[in-house]
Amino acid sequence: MYQVIEDSKHGYKRLDPLPTIEQVEKYYKEDFYSETNPAFNDSSLDVQQKDKVFFDSRWERIYQVCNEFIGDLTNKKIYDIGFGYAQALIYFKEKGLACSGIEPSEEGVEYANSKGITNGKIGGIEEESSYASEDKQDVVLLINVLEHLRTPFETLVNIRKHLIANNGLIVIDVPNEYNTFQTIANEEYNLKDWWIAPPKHINYFSPSSLESLLNQAGFEVVKREASFPIELFLLFGDVYIGDGKLGSACHKKRVQFEYLMRKHGQEKKLNELYEAFASLELGRQIVMYAKPVLHHD
Repeated sequence: MYQVIEDSKHGYKRLDPLPTIEQVEKYYKEDFYSETNPAFNDSSLDVQQKDKVFFDSRWERIYQVCNEFIGDLTNKKIYDIGFGYAQALIYFKEKGLACSGIEPSEEGVEYANSKGITNGKIGGIEEESSYASEDKQDVVLLINVLEHLRTPFETLVNIRKHLIANNGLIVIDVPNEYNTFQTIANEEYNLKDWWIAPPKHINYFSPSSLESLLNQAGFEVVKREASFPIELFLLFGDVYIGDGKLGSACHKKRVQFEYLMRKHGQEKKLNELYEAFASLELGRQIVMYAKPVLHHD
């Protein structure tokens, strides 16, 4: 039986005891991409293709921020850790970046190859040897990955030491768990900590605990944003937990909100809103951009 504790060394919340390596590997090799997996999975190819406009808006925002800090991204190297069905890499390849990455599942790598991402490899995300022989990368993506790892701190250190260029950016996107809207809904409707999902999710981050972890691993955060706080719908009375149809309807409203903001020329205001949400520790996802601190060790 798992409980959630605060990691005594690094300060973020995590499962205790940690799932074994065998449990985690079994889950990702056999269950994560399974068509019979009943859980909503952002890594599902079908989900991403049906909601392409929404996902492409995520990749476009990452492109904008990286361009802001790095400059012209044409021919820059981007490396996606745990790239799944490579939808982000496919998007960035069309933008002119040199794309590569690592993915534990053979299925994901084969799909990437079929779409022209030929520098994707099968490998263990938490193994230092996975990155030792790679070229230095201008952008490193960890999209919905860090919450799944048994050793997130050590993985970040390996990335800093072996993978990312001195002037590169790491982009981390993780769920924002235990946020205020979430905990209020949990208490109001007795939803039984629905976001705790072992062994799929091992770690549970807030913006402040994620930034602290990055600092400890030798990174300096240069920008942090959140995504739309979809738990607001729970506080409105739309209790979508366990109700896929209602959850889909709430998601569509979120997408419509973002679409209209951009359509009417208010993308800058939208981005500022999501930065403000992050500063308040609110929002469904945390998106954090950080650069390596030279001579950290």
